[in-house]
Amino acid sequence: MSNILIVDDEESICWGLSRLLTGEGHNVRVASSAEEALENVPLSKPDLVVLDVRLPGMDGLSAMGKFRDLAGPVPIVVITAFGSLNTAVAALGEGAFDYLPKPFDLDQAAAIIHRALATPEASWTSASGETAGPLSGDNELFGASPAMQDVFKRIALVAPSDTAVLISGESGTGKELVARAIHRHSLRCGTPLVPVNLAALSPTLVESELFGHVRGAFTGATSARQGLLELANGATVFFDEAGDIPLSVQVKLLRVLEQHEVAPVGDTRPRRTSFRVVAATNRDLRKDCAEGRFRQDLFFRLAVFEIVLPPLRERREEIPQLAERFLHRWTPGDQSPPHLLEETVAELCRRDWPGNVRELRNAVEHGALMARGRAIAPEHLPPPTFLDQPPPTDPAAVLEAAVNSWAQAQLTSARQHDDLYQRFLNAAEAGLFDTVLSATGGNRAQAAALLGIHRATLRKKLSGEQDAE
Repeated sequence: MSNILIVDDEESICWGLSRLLTGEGHNVRVASSAEEALENVPLSKPDLVVLDVRLPGMDGLSAMGKFRDLAGPVPIVVITAFGSLNTAVAALGEGAFDYLPKPFDLDQAAAIIHRALATPEASWTSASGETAGPLSGDNELFGASPAMQDVFKRIALVAPSDTAVLISGESGTGKELVARAIHRHSLRCGTPLVPVNLAALSPTLVESELFGHVRGAFTGATSARQGLLELANGATVFFDEAGDIPLSVQVKLLRVLEQHEVAPVGDTRPRRTSFRVVAATNRDLRKDCAEGRFRQDLFFRLAVFEIVLPPLRERREEIPQLAERFLHRWTPGDQSPPHLLEETVAELCRRDWPGNVRELRNAVEHGALMARGRAIAPEHLPPPTFLDQPPPTDPAAVLEAAVNSWAQAQLTSARQHDDLYQRFLNAAEAGLFDTVLSATGGNRAQAAALLGIHRATLRKKLSGEQDAE
């Protein structure tokens, strides 16, 4: 049984949490403002505080330090209806145990409260005050959905450490924005973020680009050159498209990450370097590991902490707000942005957006240009993009696709017949027989055996084909 103080000006929140926690045997006190709650701290002696951010009078984030002055290192669970990356960073940076965006279900809140009560103090107070302050650039990351709120929380949790982070998600979901947010809120924020686009590097020069080289190391190396990983000493390295790291480079990169030293091409003397690693990929690296395209040991070194970005089609409820934000950002400051008609918003929400947030941003800009200051109608948007399915490579899949195409062509032909099956057999058998006879050198007995039919049947079919010709 614990003493729990709930601070929120929404009666429904207080009532729901109070009923849940008192039913579990806890002593619960409720306050509608930070000032009222602080007055009750000496009497209630809370073991945990559930604290809203937006309160009348003093806001919750400003009150966190005062609660600790009065109650000691009590765990604080922050809740807010105005979730943003800055709020998450500020709350966790102030030493909050966790961050809970509204709306939330009571089971979710109960799980966090139980963890907070069961977690030793040293585990959640060590990061207090270690993050950099909120920066305006984070407004490029937006999302009120539970999935994006979880992304914000994970950014805020991992940013103050030097832990390696792997960001995965489809193209256009904002992986680089997440990497930059992690760096901005890290202890290395005063150093550069060094982006390395591995897909853009020539396979023959990737080692030289990453590790550097000495003069004469290879043809054309007329002078020594420092590699990106040595130049990034003390900073954060962002490996974009990490799945494209050549296998030949992966083992050497793993050594750099493990030993914190880099050996330029053509030089056996290692040089010290220390940097934080943030990597991003739109590929399934676990599958690549299983199929031998990516080293498992390097994967585990890069994916100490993972952040998965949801595709836009899984958070359609955010499309209207995102579109409005892009409109305001695109419009010059001395002009009013054009507005989106209701049918335009509906059309935006219907699309699947294979290019995700980047494609939505481009579509909104296109619409604004086409509208020329007027309301943006659906016809002002570019045509929807559809994901091109890669052509099948499995022979059975290729055959199935060919049969489907042939059947569709026959069914839509002006000449309709009832003997579709027989015409299909006639069309398919000719190529099959020719291939098998060619493989057997024209020996019909062997060909019949391979086909699994009687030699007389094969002879009849071939004769029929010849008669038909």
